[in-house]
Amino acid sequence: MSFSSPSSLLLLLLLHLLPVLFFWSCHSQQPYINNAQLNCYATNGSGALGYSCNGVQPSCPSFLTFRAESPYLSPALIAFLLSADTANISRLNSVTDVSPLPADDLILIPISCSCSNQFYQHNASYTLKTLTETYLTVANDTYQGLSTCQALMDQNPFDSRNLSVGDKLAVPLRCACPTLNQTSAGIKYLVSYLIISGDDIPTIAQTFNADYQSILASNKLNEKSTIYPYTTLLIPLSTAPTKLSFPPPPAPSSTSNVPPPSPSGGGGGSSHTGLFAGVGVGAGLVLLFAALALFFCLRRRRARPHNQGTIKEPVSIATEYEGLPPKTNSFTSSTTPSQFAPRMRDALDWMTVYKFEELQRATGHFDEEHRISGSVYRGIINGDTAAIKQLKGNVSSEISILKQISHSSLIRLSGFCLHEGNTYIVYEYADRGSLSDCLRHNKSAADSTSLTWKQRIQIACDVADGVNYLHEYTNPPYIHKNLKSSNVLITKDFRAKVANFALARPAAEDGATQHVTRHVVGTQGYLAPEYLERGLITPKLDVFAFGVVLLELLSGKEATITREGGEKGEVFLSLVIADVLHGHDARSQLRDFIDPCLRTDYPFDLAFAAAELAMRCVSPDSNSRPAMNELVISLSAIYNSTLDWDPEDEKHFTF
Repeated sequence: MSFSSPSSLLLLLLLHLLPVLFFWSCHSQQPYINNAQLNCYATNGSGALGYSCNGVQPSCPSFLTFRAESPYLSPALIAFLLSADTANISRLNSVTDVSPLPADDLILIPISCSCSNQFYQHNASYTLKTLTETYLTVANDTYQGLSTCQALMDQNPFDSRNLSVGDKLAVPLRCACPTLNQTSAGIKYLVSYLIISGDDIPTIAQTFNADYQSILASNKLNEKSTIYPYTTLLIPLSTAPTKLSFPPPPAPSSTSNVPPPSPSGGGGGSSHTGLFAGVGVGAGLVLLFAALALFFCLRRRRARPHNQGTIKEPVSIATEYEGLPPKTNSFTSSTTPSQFAPRMRDALDWMTVYKFEELQRATGHFDEEHRISGSVYRGIINGDTAAIKQLKGNVSSEISILKQISHSSLIRLSGFCLHEGNTYIVYEYADRGSLSDCLRHNKSAADSTSLTWKQRIQIACDVADGVNYLHEYTNPPYIHKNLKSSNVLITKDFRAKVANFALARPAAEDGATQHVTRHVVGTQGYLAPEYLERGLITPKLDVFAFGVVLLELLSGKEATITREGGEKGEVFLSLVIADVLHGHDARSQLRDFIDPCLRTDYPFDLAFAAAELAMRCVSPDSNSRPAMNELVISLSAIYNSTLDWDPEDEKHFTF
């Protein structure tokens, strides 16, 4: 065979260079996604499906970043969302498992990154909670850009235009392992950094103490490239990252074409900038030469046209969100304050004034068999079961409050009766009695009728939502003042309703922010220190009591318990939790604290998050307690994460 012609020589050279070209392409860096994550119906060549499996190893230790935001404001909740380990997150970020995280705090998440088919990823799962959620909102909003709508569509069987509440999504999180080029340059780890508005690469490099040129090379960028929010940037590091101290972001107009800082050779980055540049130049020459050879020798081959097909036009973030209502959690009443006034005016229309004889017939003349507890009786009125409570004295205040409120988590008043100086209140019947009864119905760990973890968190969400309604949406706002497990009633389907408003009072009068009373009343174990010591009444009084109720749900114990270890006397549950979570082995101690009736059928990290929330509620300092609306959001996150929980997951962790 003769190779005298230039074309033949070029072809021969190309044949020799193809193995080199193939080797280089298999070990090249990852292309930056370049805002392709917004076009959910186009994936070709964009890198939106994930980072290619071009590393030396099929799996490796890696790191994600995540910004703390409501409701994911604790290591446990972030860990559950990202299928990571709480203890590792706490240790790496120098926080305790029970530390509340400041909003927007940048958190490092250690994970294991593995090749799945042709893309690297770390697997998480997420259950759709609302009708407004889409693949795009889950990727960009919930996961902040750690996944893409294209990757979600590729790895889930659900039609992107027909998603349903309850669909459990596989969520591939973007990560990568070092390539041969990177490992040769001393790179051991790749961090998937979440870009936000105003970010630029020099500042990001400074944050991670990484080499600027190394970041450009790892993402196939140059100094004039633009980076976008809701995308990830790979940060190559020669040592494992530590707690970050993120500098203030530049003005929003800044882009990544800011002149790079002088190379510093930081400990986290690569000092082999020349090697990366040399590899890049050499690879470029190979590509150019190969392209010329192909042009001369194979010029008759027709270039393939781009397949336009009938793909739906790309959807931008603005289009995806346009016209949708603000995201709400499933436990907050949809009723707005402006809707309450008509209900208050119409209250008398549905209030029934019963005759005493009607109540006698309903309860068999208040027979003992109809007694629920104390002075509360079960009765049948017009075919419906009702609870009838006998009260002495003036109860007009409680009736007045019950007439004004309308919320699924607050007991509903249907009417009343006045007879011989007594008042009989008729309200809806809760089949399962009080929460106190449900928790302590049977202390056997083998009792199959015990409340499940999901039921307990649902109850906590209901109680928080009901009290938040009193604090935020009634006019005037009310403080319950007597919140406790015996005043939380449980329906047949294990939903909670707050009852007994005898001690409730308006939260403020004449513009005041708090009340002071000399008449301290209530139940030991539920009373906040400032109320006991100074008679101070604020909404944080209810927050403290709610924290005790949450501790009861977690532990199955009463608000006041007998001291352990042979010590005489009793101790408040609100004081015990601090010793549990601040002890030498908090995770092990919490295991012992959790109600044994649950056995191991609960997600431990979420239980940890709930315990931390309860501890904040019972803080001696009222200013350190969260508001009820924050509790609603946090508990909703715990409940929603519970829907994603697989009992098999607990078998992979030791505590």
